[in-house]
Amino acid sequence: MDKFMIDLETDLEVMRECCRSGKTKEASWRRSQLKGLQTFLKENEVEILRALREDLGKHYVEAFRDEVGLIKKSLNLALKDLQKWMSSREAKLPMIALLSHAELVPEPLGLVLVISPWNFPLALSLEPLLGAIAAGNAVVLKPSEMAPACSSLLFNTLPNYLDNETIKVIEGGPAVGEQLLLKKWDKIFFTGSARVGRIVMSAAAKHLTPVTLELGGKCPAVLDSLSWSWDKEVAVNRIIGAKYGSCAGQACISVDYLLVEKAFSSAVVELMKVLIKKMYRDNPLESQSVGRIVNKHHFLRLKNLLTDKMVKDSIVYGGSMDEDSLFIEPTILVDPPRDSTIMTEEIFGPLLPIITLDKIEDSIDFINARPKPLAIYAFTKNEAFRRRMVSQTSSGAVVFNDAIIQYAADTIPFGGIGESGIGNYHGKFSFDTFSHYKAVVRRSFLTDFWFRFPPWNNYKLELFETAYNYDYFGMLLVILGLKRSRRRFDVR
Repeated sequence: MDKFMIDLETDLEVMRECCRSGKTKEASWRRSQLKGLQTFLKENEVEILRALREDLGKHYVEAFRDEVGLIKKSLNLALKDLQKWMSSREAKLPMIALLSHAELVPEPLGLVLVISPWNFPLALSLEPLLGAIAAGNAVVLKPSEMAPACSSLLFNTLPNYLDNETIKVIEGGPAVGEQLLLKKWDKIFFTGSARVGRIVMSAAAKHLTPVTLELGGKCPAVLDSLSWSWDKEVAVNRIIGAKYGSCAGQACISVDYLLVEKAFSSAVVELMKVLIKKMYRDNPLESQSVGRIVNKHHFLRLKNLLTDKMVKDSIVYGGSMDEDSLFIEPTILVDPPRDSTIMTEEIFGPLLPIITLDKIEDSIDFINARPKPLAIYAFTKNEAFRRRMVSQTSSGAVVFNDAIIQYAADTIPFGGIGESGIGNYHGKFSFDTFSHYKAVVRRSFLTDFWFRFPPWNNYKLELFETAYNYDYFGMLLVILGLKRSRRRFDVR
């Protein structure tokens, strides 16, 4: 066993002992750690923005909008509502349960592992971390090695603000991740690709460890033929912002492809061209408002998608690249082959395929023929179509007339379904995903359901039937001998 594994095992045992001692359950501990995260953000905001710029080329406004600002908001909510979240809540019992009381008591899961991705290396590290802390857990955080500046900042600076006995940051690549997955955890929270998600789930199965997997997938946008020019411009502007404006499309909730009617497609493309230039200027690289591709490997992957001979002819806008700066211009494609890689794998970059359909209602069948997405974005004023989109498709979320805004809402769960993920978080849902709601039931010695004990007879069968139906008047009639069961069983 190498030194890393020996030190890790020692650290984990200390963390488990802290959990057993009840230290992390204390409201004072939870609150102090959440305030430590607040101070970390406040005192290191410039360094955080620089690290996000270095790793992903994010403009400081985008970095604040998508990462720093969101975490500040989440921390404010957690600190405000922590006592309410921690409180038990009554579970209503039926009237027949005389002199009985039940409640649901949230308790920490214990020692949890959080593995975060490279595309939002601060937000997707700290959002689950604060949820785990608020729920009273000890936490090991492993940030992605593919965002080295942010990983280093979290490893070297964050521990200065937190309890190092109960919260650890561990740096490293896939080998370290594999070693961490060999350990027994009370919960694993992973954000990343479906390929690695399968590895995480397989490792978790060995110890029957519960998992939350935030995986993503190909999120479609559906653009109906809106009649008002204002509606069209607002819709297209929001699609462009959701596609190119968050980490250059390297986001699990980014618009992956757009579905429109054939008759409407030319007008959409022309409007997109105008609005892309308005948003990102004539030279998007110089505008500094489009992030860069995370590394050369992913740059070449995206380049291969565009240079595929089946796809190249479908480019109608953009397509220029700068390998030295890892920059790819916002690009539009119309009707690339549906069996091409760009339409079968998650794009994760600033490339937007537009698929044309005979009628917009065909989008439902198109979406249903593919794995369940993390989100569906439908731009329409047709109420009947909206109802069909909700009832006839399955996804982590459906957003009408906007995109990616659901991520910022604390009052709704964020998570996928099927291949796009398991479980959810954000706001109170983050607390819930790292908690076990223990049922606590109290009964008096003064009353009893005497008919629940042998010896058995039809009289007791009739009492069970009326009790399970909450037929209290019927129970009274049976007890008084005024109602008898006509049912007879011969099961010998």
